[in-house]
Amino acid sequence: MAVAGTVDERARPMTREERKVIIASSVGTIFEWYDFYLAGSLAANIAANFFAGVNPTAAFIFTLLGFAAGFAVRPFGALFFGSLGDLIGRKYTFLVTMTLMGIATFVVGLLPGYASIGIAAPILFIACRLLQGLALGGEYGGAATYVAEHAPQGRRGFYTSWIQTTATVGLFLSLLVILALRLSLTPEQFADWGWRVPFLVSILLLAVSIWIRLQLQESPAFQRMKAEGKGSKTPLREAFGVWKNAKIALIALFGGTAGQAAVWYTGQFYALFFLTQTLKLDGTTSNIVIAVALAIGTPFFIFFGWLSDKIGRKPIILAGCALAMVTYFPLFHALTNAVNPALNAAIEKSPVVVVADPNECSFQFNPTGTASFTSSCDIAKSFLARNSVNYANQAAPAGTPAQIKVGDKVVTSFDKAKAGADGAAKERAFNTDATAAIRAAGYPAAADKTKINMTMVIVILTILVIYVTMVYGPIAALLVELFPTRIRYSGMSLPYHIGNGWFGGFLPPTAFAIVAATGNIYSGLWYPIAVAGMTLVIGLLFMPETKDRDIYAED
Repeated sequence: MAVAGTVDERARPMTREERKVIIASSVGTIFEWYDFYLAGSLAANIAANFFAGVNPTAAFIFTLLGFAAGFAVRPFGALFFGSLGDLIGRKYTFLVTMTLMGIATFVVGLLPGYASIGIAAPILFIACRLLQGLALGGEYGGAATYVAEHAPQGRRGFYTSWIQTTATVGLFLSLLVILALRLSLTPEQFADWGWRVPFLVSILLLAVSIWIRLQLQESPAFQRMKAEGKGSKTPLREAFGVWKNAKIALIALFGGTAGQAAVWYTGQFYALFFLTQTLKLDGTTSNIVIAVALAIGTPFFIFFGWLSDKIGRKPIILAGCALAMVTYFPLFHALTNAVNPALNAAIEKSPVVVVADPNECSFQFNPTGTASFTSSCDIAKSFLARNSVNYANQAAPAGTPAQIKVGDKVVTSFDKAKAGADGAAKERAFNTDATAAIRAAGYPAAADKTKINMTMVIVILTILVIYVTMVYGPIAALLVELFPTRIRYSGMSLPYHIGNGWFGGFLPPTAFAIVAATGNIYSGLWYPIAVAGMTLVIGLLFMPETKDRDIYAED
């Protein structure tokens, strides 16, 4: 009986109304992700404009933190808008979130820089990022829930996989817009005002997205729940205050979305940061190769969503985590060799050592901008981190000025706090001598574009994107199926946005800080590997398979 109905549902073609639901939901979500990703794609320009009052290394870290600030508040947006979506409906809630996102993004394009308004510039930029994060915290859960509640039994993985493409398509769209501007403007024009254009044109995308979504009706599952009077009056309390449901949320987070987020942000964002900041590949070429990899890999979201309807959500997601754990180090080593073989050769042939008193070496991660790294050790390590130079640490007697040993060359650092009026001159001399030493040892100032193995670069980046599609393609269906209708929007949104907002969103600045602290350009990969490993173990032990669940059931 039920089996026959299920077979018919799986065999029939997608209806016109279902297609409309998927297209309208996806278009709006693509727009939101496009807005959200601009800050990451334009990190260098944002650092130069809004964080110009600090040194370049700190400015880049602060920009990554500004990027992450939007992720930090996503769980709070999930709580507020998730509750609203379970109370008043999916459609109206994600209309509100989309409008909030569009306005905040447009304002970023209008903000004066640090040179004009000083410290107010980074404060206002981060405020806009926080509003974007709140909006996105409510958007994804609404769109995924809305599509899943329109999908027939046995095809939710396939239907919701279209929503899963939107994050990557949004990133792809942002990269294409930025690339078109870079190619049509001079570098000076782009740095001056061109980088603002992608933020400003988003207001047009907002208008189109709102018009499309206004054509939609409320989801049938929500309408049925309301008609039967079975809605929750306190969805947050029921979702997270009742242990039966809270336990599901914890399993979804640690056994699903945390590892999914780590793999996702490594494959798309950390890969881009690694290309531009570590391998010194120019921004235009970096955007091109990432865009090509995304174009090749994006159809796999649909494939793995469809496959999860056949074999289950759990095995595909956990296989993606396992593959990432095993292959990240060799893949990123291969990426270095393909993009910047001179850097790879220098690391192998010309090891660098920082000899310093361990007591004067700081962990150079300063999210508040209040610390000052002035010791000879900090100055030496900061220089090497900026220039993507691997280094080992060697202890020196207390009170000894730090030294950088590059082969048989030794460059002595200085303590800026003790240098007094001579500080600027000593810094120039140190930078000149240290730069000469690392260049003589073969450490390049930038990747040589004539030496890049472009085919290998695209192959490696595509593999990273395919891992992303494995963990992300089935995740929406899995989360929807874990929670009953009356608390579904709230229940699925919070673990998703803690996983992606915190475990994923903080990956770039965390990895960057680990690299700066250890002196190894690959050490930041331990963060996503550890998170993916946690999800693999917890998912194997505690995550149920959900593909055959009836989402209309109350428990």
